[in-house]
Amino acid sequence: MPTRRQFSKSLLTASAGLLVPDSPLWFSEPLSSSQNANQTYDLLIKGGTVIDPGQDLHAPLDVAVKDGKIVELSPDIPADKSRKVISASGRLVTPGLIDLHVHIYEGVTESGLNADHSCIARGVTTAVDAGSAGYPSIAGFRQYIVNASATRIYALLDIGALGTLVGVKDAMENLEWVNPQLTAKAANANKPTVVGIKARLSKDIAGTNDVEVLKRAREAAEDSRLPMMLHVGDTNSPLRDILRSVRRGDVITHCYTPRPHGILDENGKILSEVREARQRGILFDVGHGTFHFGFDLTEECLQQDFLPDTISSDLAGRSVNGPTFDFTTTLSKFLLLGLTVDKVVELATIRPAHTFSFGLELGMLKPGNAADISILDLRQGNFEFVDCIGSKRIGRQKLFSVATIRDGKLFEPNKDL
Repeated sequence: MPTRRQFSKSLLTASAGLLVPDSPLWFSEPLSSSQNANQTYDLLIKGGTVIDPGQDLHAPLDVAVKDGKIVELSPDIPADKSRKVISASGRLVTPGLIDLHVHIYEGVTESGLNADHSCIARGVTTAVDAGSAGYPSIAGFRQYIVNASATRIYALLDIGALGTLVGVKDAMENLEWVNPQLTAKAANANKPTVVGIKARLSKDIAGTNDVEVLKRAREAAEDSRLPMMLHVGDTNSPLRDILRSVRRGDVITHCYTPRPHGILDENGKILSEVREARQRGILFDVGHGTFHFGFDLTEECLQQDFLPDTISSDLAGRSVNGPTFDFTTTLSKFLLLGLTVDKVVELATIRPAHTFSFGLELGMLKPGNAADISILDLRQGNFEFVDCIGSKRIGRQKLFSVATIRDGKLFEPNKDL
């Protein structure tokens, strides 16, 4: 057996504030030179329960990594075959979590969080910034955020030139700030970072121009050959009218918003246009955030068999201290509402991996794939959760991030914080 040693120093300097499980993660000491000759792997995760819905796996398996890639999933891989061994005993080992809706343009937008503190230090290996940058600032986002972060980051380019640069009311009332040609040009120039076009359609942003903003976003999306993500809830126009301009592969975020013009009709039933949109290949994403998740409404939708296609946090400056907190807290709310752990992992791994074209295969612990892995602790107890309208519920389970591996490199929270 390898010698156990506490891992006391963070490998990620910006990972403050992550909760640490009661029993510590450990890894083996380096082996001697004679032992090194027999080593096959760089990293071995032993003793965990692998949950990988993309491969229909839920089993006790070890995961071996070499040169930043997954190379083997098997029970009881010998520890002496790896240079470094991590114990995941009693933990869940999943593909790296993918959060499709965050705001991480730190230091530039008022809502921008530090990507590594908010994502990779909290179990998320891949994050999509959902429209923080418009066409004037996307190159800066790529240079100063994407290229400088340990988290794998992509972006949705906002159809509004301001993005979330400033929190001005009615940012797109002036349609001079909504230029589809310049948006498409910037999207094409900043691929593969840019994976879609974002349009925020609520009245406090688009005013009465939601239909025109959507039309221009559609034009930019077609010119750049990218899908759209549409922010709905409290729009000037009813959702059924907005859905007429949405096409296969586009994403409706904030699908469980309790704000007006959501997915329920006046009788609390899923709109027929919403079900028809899903049949056409429109995807529905959670986008929790500050204003867009209510327990009662979400429960009504789940009871009508309308599950989300993806779970995302919409983590930003206003929501990081509540009600969102982090991605695993958002996932845990769906455990409270009755989804299984396997389903929640599916909606945070393989399903978002197929939502946008990321240019590589994500969301599975498949040999040959990038070694993006999340080690999670599923704790039992009494945990208080709150939604966006202040309603509180007690859940019996909660997911916590223990450690994150991206491209074979380990990131563990600093236990001194």
